Amino acid sequence: MSLEATSLIKVGDLSTAPSIAEFLMATESAPTAYNLQKKLRRSRTAPAMVSMSDLHMTQSVRFGPTSLVRQAAFLLVIYLSLGVVVYSFNRDHFSGVETHPVVDAFYFCIVTMCTIGYGDIAPITPFTKVFACIFVLVGFGFIDILLSGVVNYVLDLQENLILTGRQRRLASHGRGGFMDCIVDVAKGRMRIRLKVGLALGAVLLCIGLGSLVLYFQENLDWIDSVYLSVMSVTTVGYGDRAFKTLPGRLFASIWLLFSTLAVARAFLYFAEARIDKRHRRIANWVLQREITIEDLFAADLNNNGFLSKSEFAIYKLKEMGKIISANFKKKVAIEAWKNTRDCTDFTPEDYEDITRIFTGSREK
Repeated sequence: MSLEATSLIKVGDLSTAPSIAEFLMATESAPTAYNLQKKLRRSRTAPAMVSMSDLHMTQSVRFGPTSLVRQAAFLLVIYLSLGVVVYSFNRDHFSGVETHPVVDAFYFCIVTMCTIGYGDIAPITPFTKVFACIFVLVGFGFIDILLSGVVNYVLDLQENLILTGRQRRLASHGRGGFMDCIVDVAKGRMRIRLKVGLALGAVLLCIGLGSLVLYFQENLDWIDSVYLSVMSVTTVGYGDRAFKTLPGRLFASIWLLFSTLAVARAFLYFAEARIDKRHRRIANWVLQREITIEDLFAADLNNNGFLSKSEFAIYKLKEMGKIISANFKKKVAIEAWKNTRDCTDFTPEDYEDITRIFTGSREK
């Protein structure tokens, strides 16, 4: 290979230099320097740099999966420690039956943070009353933001594990099996009815566990045990009944924290189920109502007098609330329909296909 050819290869694109060199080595008659100067041109777009930029862009920043859990646990320890210290040094400024200073302080902090308010331990001096006001406000925001975030993280992680297990079973056996009853394949999530059922089961389990402890440890009858357990789990806390023994308060400090979070999650799932049901009702009404002339004119996005399948699909999606922005990329929908259909004219059969596609993704 000549020196001129070698210099031209170095000036050119470095990513294509080995292939050009092999090509020149393989040819029987080496080209002249003039031909090399005409054939080999310097790359103005730097494809190697573009590839490297794309590689770095695809690497998204990943936050630690346990950062939220660690932060919540750290702040919870600080919050409870502060409450225990203040209560321990001001025991005479609180009314109520005493069992153990640390256990009573821990029990008071949990009851305050969960906004139950039994009234068995209450502040009686101005200082402790001001402290209780600040403590309950901070605790209310803490349990609302951080602890709810931890619960969301744990439940999302569990849902992702179930979805991953279903996908692996589908890939290995060709069918989901029992997982199909748990996972909504079309939406890629757990079925909302299953979430509501699990939340209700967790609430009933908390009520039953609390009733057993109250019956055997606090020496209450079954009616009072269930009554106090329900009032505690729902954060009502009338104050006519409360935990008075040392083991009972120690159990309540842990039980109340998880029970109130379970009840809050159950109510959120109830609201999600109602909203999902309302969305399905609206979608059914949109897809099943008769088409009017006004609908045809409104669906004609190009205003060219012709209605394509993609335009009609976008119009129906807007009616169902699936598309909110008016700057939706119409070309994406057009290309998707062209890939699945040979023609672009809209027919009544196409309307049935579109309706079947949209209604098929509903939860059975």
